[in-house]
Amino acid sequence: MSLVLSAPATPTAPGLLLRPWRDGDVDALIEAYRDPVLRAWTSYPVTGPAEARAFLRRSRQGWAAADRFSFAVLEGERLVACVVLKGVRPGRPAAEVGYWTAAPARGRGVAPRAVEAVTGWAFARFAATGLTHLELLHQVDNPASCRVAEKSGYAFAEVLPARPPYPRDGHRHVRHLP
Repeated sequence: MSLVLSAPATPTAPGLLLRPWRDGDVDALIEAYRDPVLRAWTSYPVTGPAEARAFLRRSRQGWAAADRFSFAVLEGERLVACVVLKGVRPGRPAAEVGYWTAAPARGRGVAPRAVEAVTGWAFARFAATGLTHLELLHQVDNPASCRVAEKSGYAFAEVLPARPPYPRDGHRHVRHLP
């Protein structure tokens, strides 16, 4: 994939580069998932090379199917986050944005800037095929994700009841096409 997005530098943070995942990202992915906080919030933990390769394979398959677009988020050469746009289908008005942030990058505005970059791209790329809004979901006991949603312009819409694989109720935030 040759698609590259960016989020500009701020007075306190360097710019971000968002690109599709590559086979060479295995070690960085494993390192990011060593964080117990990240593992606690994810459905597919990466604990070694086999899981990392499976993650990368799912990413490539999503891009090939044009329904799931997963971006590695980099500061320079360093992996700091992942943002994914999923559930994209022609004629379907909604898709979902998900993300995670590597431990050293938390609290520095990385996630909101990366989510904003993918949001802008999603609306520009898919509005003509019927996309009218994006949803960001998180469990109610994840206030950091709530802050990311708010900082990224995703308004709180409702509390969702717990359902597998999620053990707790969740929040649904929505951002509409400008």
